Amino acid sequence: MKNLSVTTFIHVLFSVAISILIATFLLFLSWNKDRQKIEEFKRYQLISITFLSNLQQNPSKEKLQKLYTNMHVSLLSPKKRKEIKKEITKEGNTIFSGGSSIIGLVRVFAIKDARYIYIQSMGTNLLVEDNKAKNYNFEYAIAIGFFLIALLLLIYLAILKKLYPLKRLHKQIQKFAQGNTNIHITYKYDDEIGKIAKSFDDAIMHIKALGASRNLFMRNVMHELKTPITKGRIVIEMLEDTSTKEVLVRAFERMNELISELGEVERITTKSFEPRFEHVMLSDIIQESQKLLMIHHSLIHVNIQDMKLISDKKLMVLVIKNLLDNGIKYAQDQSVTIQTKHKHIEIISKGVALTHPLSYYVEPFSQEEKRSAGFGLGLYIVDNILKRLGCTLDYKYEHGNNIFIVSIKLA
Repeated sequence: MKNLSVTTFIHVLFSVAISILIATFLLFLSWNKDRQKIEEFKRYQLISITFLSNLQQNPSKEKLQKLYTNMHVSLLSPKKRKEIKKEITKEGNTIFSGGSSIIGLVRVFAIKDARYIYIQSMGTNLLVEDNKAKNYNFEYAIAIGFFLIALLLLIYLAILKKLYPLKRLHKQIQKFAQGNTNIHITYKYDDEIGKIAKSFDDAIMHIKALGASRNLFMRNVMHELKTPITKGRIVIEMLEDTSTKEVLVRAFERMNELISELGEVERITTKSFEPRFEHVMLSDIIQESQKLLMIHHSLIHVNIQDMKLISDKKLMVLVIKNLLDNGIKYAQDQSVTIQTKHKHIEIISKGVALTHPLSYYVEPFSQEEKRSAGFGLGLYIVDNILKRLGCTLDYKYEHGNNIFIVSIKLA
């Protein structure tokens, strides 16, 4: 029940309520039908006893007329009697039979909604029509039942209509969560749902403003940092002290690397960023990655089975480049092996096992305490790219080797 949506809960609740109401209504109809049969039987039993006992006393016409009035019946005329007898013969249905051969017989015939009573006693034959007013309780019960069901259905539809804006709000929030920051949350009424929609729309406007400010800040910071770095490199080239010059060059290069990695992180983690999927060969990706590393190819041992992938080539090149770079930086023999196994790419390097789970290293600026190279952004970038590509990054340690495993999508 806790995981049911509000709409599903209302569907279930009203389905149960309507089912109970219909079941109760049907039970009532069944009970009412049985009750009417019992009442009808008692009435005709009373008529049978009354008429047979009175006919034995040879009553006068006045007494018989009074009896007809008390019993709510009327004597049929000779002409009408002939017509009714024919109808009884054709389609009459006996619903009551009473009396005996000694005191007389009484039979009640039903023709459609009419009831006719035939009385035979002491040589007297009477055919009377039952004039008792019809009981409309059954019709009233049906009308009330249908009214209650219709009312319940109207309440059900009214609640669903009231909740419809909530479903539309959910869809708009999902679009925003998927990166559509230009969405505008619409609301018509000033009820609770309308107030939530207005608050969320205000939040989106605030988030968009913060995002725009952050992007502007990042661009300005990277631009302002690159300018003094460039000037500093020019000034360094004029220095004559070689040792000092090398230290300063390394410092400026590390600053430049940090700016580049921050720019890459900013681009990849943007919600609106979408990969460009295409068919690409794995060998091409590895070659491009090696070019970006700008190191001697002897440090990278390639043992792959070439295959066609569905991926964003530039992003996958960046993934392999960062993993190869990490492997070479932290390997004991300063070399790395890249190989394929089934639908996975493995980057293998000799070294000490990682002291933390992989989830620790895919966070920004996370690295081993003893390691000074890099800024701890490599695996963070790799993990974010692979998530965008619908792939995964795993890690294992076997036989003194650190193995990073990338799942791939084959064409």
